[in-house]
Amino acid sequence: MTKIIRKTLPRDISVGVLVIIFAIVFFLAGQLFEKNQPNIEQFTSIYLGEFLVSTAVIVMILILWEEILFPVKIKPDGDGLIFRNHATKLIVQALIYLIIPAIVVFLVFTYEVSPFRFYGWAAVCTILPVVGKLVSGINNYNDFLKLTTSSIAYKNNEKEGVIELKDIQQIRMIKDDSNDLQKLELDLTSGAPITIDLDEMELEAYYESIEEYIKTHYKSSL
Repeated sequence: MTKIIRKTLPRDISVGVLVIIFAIVFFLAGQLFEKNQPNIEQFTSIYLGEFLVSTAVIVMILILWEEILFPVKIKPDGDGLIFRNHATKLIVQALIYLIIPAIVVFLVFTYEVSPFRFYGWAAVCTILPVVGKLVSGINNYNDFLKLTTSSIAYKNNEKEGVIELKDIQQIRMIKDDSNDLQKLELDLTSGAPITIDLDEMELEAYYESIEEYIKTHYKSSL
């Protein structure tokens, strides 16, 4: 059974925040369109355009604020724990992302848009999710860290391995200036050290749980 380790805001508050953002964007969205709309019924269809603009912004926020849809969870695995990004998260994010360019194309071909404002909004909505989440999600799609009472297993892009605890002489937890765990350095009895870069694997949501597990189960190696 998975366990949620870091909850997002309560559902009612999260929905309330999204509704407020939607309303604000809907109120301002008219600035993205020209006042003269000869091809539509101005008193009805212009509201559809504003609704779609607001919808695209909400989709962008759902991708960037991913804990609304994907609470951070730990998955037990045998006698240990496995830390990884949600296996289906990237697929779902990519699918809902397609809503944004679809809305942009529809608006361009349906309405007379204000070029500078509209394309500025479109660039933010289409580029920010890709740069902020989707690219990194692709790079780290298969990455994981598995800690058990007998071994440490990991995959970080092309780097991967399974290290038995009996082969580990010392474990060092490397932290940044904010005292957040960044890397694990394993000194092996063979003399060849291994560095597991948790920051590169984007496991920051699990730093506290990883540190707690190591201090509890591997304290003799610290």
